[in-house]
Amino acid sequence: MLLGIIAGLTTCALWGLTFVAPRAVAPFTAWDLTIARCGIFGLACLLLMADRRFRPAGIASSRLLIGLILGGAGYVGYFVSAAFAVQFAGAAVPPVIIGTMPVFLAIIANMRDHSAPWRTFALPLVLIAIGVGIVNVAAIGAAEVTDMPSILLGVLASSTALAFWIAYGLANAAVMRSANAPDGLQWTGVQGVGAAIGSLLLLPLASFDLAGTTSASETLRFVAWALVMGLVGSWFATWCWVVASRRLPLALCAQLIVAETVFGLAYGFIFEGRFPSPTEAIGATLQFAGVCSAIAVFSKPQSIVTQIS
Repeated sequence: MLLGIIAGLTTCALWGLTFVAPRAVAPFTAWDLTIARCGIFGLACLLLMADRRFRPAGIASSRLLIGLILGGAGYVGYFVSAAFAVQFAGAAVPPVIIGTMPVFLAIIANMRDHSAPWRTFALPLVLIAIGVGIVNVAAIGAAEVTDMPSILLGVLASSTALAFWIAYGLANAAVMRSANAPDGLQWTGVQGVGAAIGSLLLLPLASFDLAGTTSASETLRFVAWALVMGLVGSWFATWCWVVASRRLPLALCAQLIVAETVFGLAYGFIFEGRFPSPTEAIGATLQFAGVCSAIAVFSKPQSIVTQIS
């Protein structure tokens, strides 16, 4: 279980970069970054498949199709939604809206798998939900009235990203917890190819007109972020999540994802060069406490947990 928890938290730390990367690559757009990130992700997976250990041999065609869809919708759909959420609503609102996903996904997973008794399961969920609510109310309350249309668009984009994440989490966990689950490296490769295919649909939206107007430093910064997000934030993060999905109950994995929003908030504050407000700090602390509480619940021997119910 410890390895699964470490892998899950590592994934969250890397996926949290999604909340600052689109603003860090300006004047390039979220579309540009998504295309480059997913293209690099897919190319790396194809190159690795030169080694037999990375080839998706023996995986049924129906499952290969699921992997391609997960890569396309889970990465392109989610990243674009989250990126636009950040552009419309700033650094604080999207992480905390998407941060409700652990609550919804954990409830769905526990209803399906009965991983933990609801009595012990309630405290982590309540802490996470209250933490999300505190930060969300504070962020929207601090917005200028004239910014409300943009905030609402950000909320809509964040909700779309939330839907993509829940669907991805359920489908990926179902595959990795099945009796004939594919190898983690191979499954990561399939998703990477799917993400690259999905990114091709965005090519008409790329900022080709920036080629002759951006400075060398702006171009180098974009390339650096694209490589980080493609290789570390996509390939390595996906492999870590596959490891976590195989070793941990989905109900626990879902609550670990709260760490992504906490990391996302921290990265956003660093990018903006400010400290969190007291309410933001309290909200993030409660979310972190919820994650720790969830880990404690699932770390108990199953016999003890069952007696509590």
